Amino acid sequence: MTIVEDLKTLVGAANVLTGSDMAAYSRDWMGDYHWRPLAVVRPASRDEVAAVMRLAHAEGVAVVPSAGRTGLTGATHAEGALVLSVERMNRVRAVKRESRLAVVESGVILSKLHEAAEAEGLYFPLWFGARGSAMIGGVLSTNAGGSNVLRYGSTRALCLGLEVVLADGRVMDLMSELHKDNSGYDLKQLFIGAEGTLGVITAAVMKLVPAPRAHATAVLAVPSLAVALVLLNRLQEATGGLVEAFEFMPRTFMDRLAVVRPDLGQPFADIHDVTILVELGATAPRDAVPADDGTVPIVTLLEGVLAAMMEEGLVEDAVLARSEAQRTAMWARREAAAEIMVGIGHSIDTDVAVPVDKVGTFLERALGQLKGLDPGAATLTVAHLGDGNLHYSVIATTDDKALKERIVEGIEDIVADLRGSFSAEHGIGLAKRGSMKRRKDPVALEIMRAVKAALDPKGILNPGKVLPD
Repeated sequence: MTIVEDLKTLVGAANVLTGSDMAAYSRDWMGDYHWRPLAVVRPASRDEVAAVMRLAHAEGVAVVPSAGRTGLTGATHAEGALVLSVERMNRVRAVKRESRLAVVESGVILSKLHEAAEAEGLYFPLWFGARGSAMIGGVLSTNAGGSNVLRYGSTRALCLGLEVVLADGRVMDLMSELHKDNSGYDLKQLFIGAEGTLGVITAAVMKLVPAPRAHATAVLAVPSLAVALVLLNRLQEATGGLVEAFEFMPRTFMDRLAVVRPDLGQPFADIHDVTILVELGATAPRDAVPADDGTVPIVTLLEGVLAAMMEEGLVEDAVLARSEAQRTAMWARREAAAEIMVGIGHSIDTDVAVPVDKVGTFLERALGQLKGLDPGAATLTVAHLGDGNLHYSVIATTDDKALKERIVEGIEDIVADLRGSFSAEHGIGLAKRGSMKRRKDPVALEIMRAVKAALDPKGILNPGKVLPD
């Protein structure tokens, strides 16, 4: 335990946790993974992180970076390792209104960045259910997505610069505020999505956008996913690309929602096969300032497009939000996705992406294949339809490990055939290393291992994650 005493000297005794004080850092939030760390260290600055990493590197001790601990793939599993929590590094150093960027430390909670940007009339357009606990270091390390990727891109697209502490304690200052910089390799991209296996992100420069002045939000029932894409394209054309979210909630999702969260209600009297939540965001006054009669142009535009499609028989039913309370209620149903999965036995959760015009094909083929593998199994799906990302869950009839593996590989077969990805926004961690071994291009894996060996030759940073054995 000499290293524990050394850590106390570096960051203060109160910021080195052992024994029962490590309980919150010894499991993932879903309860699927449990471990016992050597200790939990909570540095308060880049320099303290660097000192911790120099010590760990000298001693050959594994270090697992940890942020908000909202991940779903076991990426913070830390048996016998040091957990390096960035939670005390939680300052929004600057919000630059004219440059439309924020300089933040990696322990800043996503919702706090939202609040800081809002105070300056701006918006940080990364939005998902765990925004009240997820931290910037974590969302960068997993290249998190969410509901607004359709318009603004994933976390990778929102980052201008990084500050990173390497495995040996050296600091790499990539804190650029530039939109153009062709001075060699774009090294920051190595660390975004690397899940802490290449370095510890300590700060970042993140892009901000103008805050929407008005939203137009609606829940729709449409005949098919093919028709839903027609609607999406029409809305993009009619609004000049103002669609921020286009979420798919099939019958299985709405059925489960009615059981688990009846208090949230249902948008329609009957549950439909295809329910879509669509949201437009307007920043221009011409789209957002209410007319003399109180109508909001962006809402009127959405209403007009939907009315035309209803006349064509392409929209079966629609409910528009007429107040912020109604908008909040619509989003509450969508954001209950994780909650309604809790307590379902024998579940197999996947996070896949396919081309947007292949979502229906994937669902049809996956269901057909599932009937052959486990005829009594059920499915539960929710999707970011606008970017082709499906959270496709299978509820198997048994907890047989071999059966579950066959189901996962079957889903992967379909995804690969459609030129999709087995991991869209949740990362790899421990859970998807088998998929990496089966599906990732061998040359790509070879290059990844070479990068890992170059930046972390002792293999102490989040060992056993992302790369297959």
